[in-house]
Amino acid sequence: MTSPLEQKKIRITGPSMVTANRTWDGVVIYRTPDHGWSVNLSDAAIVRTSDEARALLAESVADDVGAVGAYIAPVEIKDGGKIRPGNLREHIRSEGVTIDLPVPA
Repeated sequence: MTSPLEQKKIRITGPSMVTANRTWDGVVIYRTPDHGWSVNLSDAAIVRTSDEARALLAESVADDVGAVGAYIAPVEIKDGGKIRPGNLREHIRSEGVTIDLPVPA
């Protein structure tokens, strides 16, 4: 079996984190600095180099705690250090679809 690390190049263009889904309920989880997992994005370990990203991803894949498809995803760090998803896909994964639907007249 080929590992995800052997299949893909890792290129980091800004702050990033490792994320996955739990197998039993599909909840989005984030790798933490203390080598655990959290459902809170604010707890995520932030990496800034490809070497850091590779190490965190390898550790996450090897962890085998029921996480499916761990991968690196971008984050934004806002004023005061608040961490936000770095793209639309991650925003939807972490907070659900947040679009305004037309109001019936």
